[in-house]
Amino acid sequence: MAMQNKPVALVTGANKGIGLQIAKDLAAHGFTVLVGSRNLELGETAAQSVGADARALQLDVTDQATITAAAERIRSELGRLDVLVNNAAISHTRRPPGMSVEEYAKSTLPSNVSLDELRAVFETNVFGVVAVTQAMLPLLREAPAARIVNVSSGAGSLTMNAAPDFPWRSIYGPVYPASKTALNAMTLAMAIELESTGIKVNAVSPGFAATALNNFAGTLTVQQAAREPVRLALLGPDGPTGTFSGENGPIPW
Repeated sequence: MAMQNKPVALVTGANKGIGLQIAKDLAAHGFTVLVGSRNLELGETAAQSVGADARALQLDVTDQATITAAAERIRSELGRLDVLVNNAAISHTRRPPGMSVEEYAKSTLPSNVSLDELRAVFETNVFGVVAVTQAMLPLLREAPAARIVNVSSGAGSLTMNAAPDFPWRSIYGPVYPASKTALNAMTLAMAIELESTGIKVNAVSPGFAATALNNFAGTLTVQQAAREPVRLALLGPDGPTGTFSGENGPIPW
């Protein structure tokens, strides 16, 4: 097995949206990029759009067998992994087309939320991130300067949502927003464990970009949204670990 000289990045949920843009940007920075996708066919189409140094990787973050197979394939085919961007996320499983975010929020209050819905979103957004990170850590530990970027959301900030004048406070709920709060907790736990290794772990809010996650209601372009995740993936040795930021700077936990 010949370890290649080019650094390698894995982006989960990279077949569309912000994940695809992050993959394109990392390829432009000289990485071989693994385009993680639940659906291999969609991943292959996306990898072609990223360029010659991208490969599709079938990876469902809720399916341990695909995670294990992906890690084995990275080791055998490339022999290294330098950057992991945990981008795969879902906002819901049962919001009917045409239902507004506000209506969905009313149907997923702590008092009435479906526990199946709660489990499904946490399975991808929280447990899936931990599962993928655990599988990739042996490779990341061998890299000279590994970076883990967890794509979170300002919607998960407890500090902001606790402020009575925060405009989105009324839709802070137990499903997507709370899953991002939990992801931030996992990020901090990972950063603390890995502090002595030089592996930097940070959470990022890409901002409200127009993607399939929000039925393209966002106001930023995916190019704008990818900038901060990519910056964190490329942090130098003096860069921070255990932080939560967006393009406008630090975000309170």
